[in-house]
Amino acid sequence: MLNIKEILSVSLILFSVIDIIGNIPVILELRSKTGRIYSGKATIVAGFIMILFLYAGTGLLALFGIDVASFAIAGGLILFLIGLQMVLDRHIFNPEVSDDTSSSIVPLAFPFLAGPGTMTTIIALRAEYNHVNILLGIVINLGLIYLVLKTSGWIEKKIGMAGISILRKIFGIILLSIAIKLIKTNLF
Repeated sequence: MLNIKEILSVSLILFSVIDIIGNIPVILELRSKTGRIYSGKATIVAGFIMILFLYAGTGLLALFGIDVASFAIAGGLILFLIGLQMVLDRHIFNPEVSDDTSSSIVPLAFPFLAGPGTMTTIIALRAEYNHVNILLGIVINLGLIYLVLKTSGWIEKKIGMAGISILRKIFGIILLSIAIKLIKTNLF
């Protein structure tokens, strides 16, 4: 059942976790090292991973005997750490950046855009939101990802590194709040 409030909530949660704005410095670094970012390829691969995890994630959990509530709590802890990383500007999760032309896939599409935090969030969202609304939230974020990847240089010029840092901290605080809510909701 379509629910605009759920779609907006899911979109905001995923936007915070994916942190496409906060990843602009990484995107710019990759572009300077490789000469080009393949925006379409990175978006498609990230979308495939997210949608696959939306529909097959709980099956994978079942293989390991893990219930969704436990995974949501674990996901809440990961989101909490990502939020702390964003607010405190300390690197907890720091994958290596590759120098080759596959950089649009690794590390950009995975793990920056559709990494462990995003996959955990999608599974955790399944415990609270309708699948169709999550799917639409993913699609909205894929559109935003593509747009930001295509215009990252322009965005950097317009808001500057200070603006990007401020946005990252704001979304970090939102993410911390979401993490606490996920843990609290699924703990009892």
